[in-house]
Amino acid sequence: MNHSKLESVIVSLRAAALKLQSENHYQWGHMGFCNCGYLAQEISGKQAQEIHKSALQKPGDWRDQLREYCPASGLPMDGIISIMEDAGFSVQDLINLERLDDHRVLKRVGRGTLSHNSKQDVIDYLNAWASICEEEWLGSVKLTIMNSELLSV
Repeated sequence: MNHSKLESVIVSLRAAALKLQSENHYQWGHMGFCNCGYLAQEISGKQAQEIHKSALQKPGDWRDQLREYCPASGLPMDGIISIMEDAGFSVQDLINLERLDDHRVLKRVGRGTLSHNSKQDVIDYLNAWASICEEEWLGSVKLTIMNSELLSV
């Protein structure tokens, strides 16, 4: 993850979790209403149907499309992925989100495995991931303050 963009990453993760929690529509097989789809909505500002339509121009689910991602392709889905990368998420972060399988996040959630197509598990994963990022961000802020104080002495 791009540490210089941690604050916006945290906001995006929390917003996606909140939106998912407040909406009745979740569908893992729909590219706009799934794990990555909800995060893509927050980051790109695109509606779920637009994300899904973009994704249908290439074969496969989010994981497949992330593995085949080419920022220079000109395909709308690759453009959405590029926006997510620019926001601070790596392709591997997004692959992990789609299957809920980042070991650090699973440890924070407190369960060894999560169901990748369970709305509540996605919410728990997003919030746990945001908490990890918050700790990293706070650690970097403290380090910067400490270094500034040392330089001014």
